Amino acid sequence: MATSWTARQNKLFEEALAIYDRETHDRWHNIAKVVGKSVDEVKKHYELLKQDIDRIERGQIPFPSYPG
Repeated sequence: MATSWTARQNKLFEEALAIYDRETHDRWHNIAKVVGKSVDEVKKHYELLKQDIDRIERGQIPFPSYPG
């Protein structure tokens, strides 16, 4: 069962991805600790993010428009 993520958790997730890159030992454990989720939840969230990016790059999802 998928768990819901708050806006704050999503922001923490994005920040943690920037800090803990692919070369970081125990990357997923570190990110999970920051976000307050399990390693499995964090990995699944990352895979969903990658799928979204792939869809955007293929033009299947329009870029979001931001005010300003």
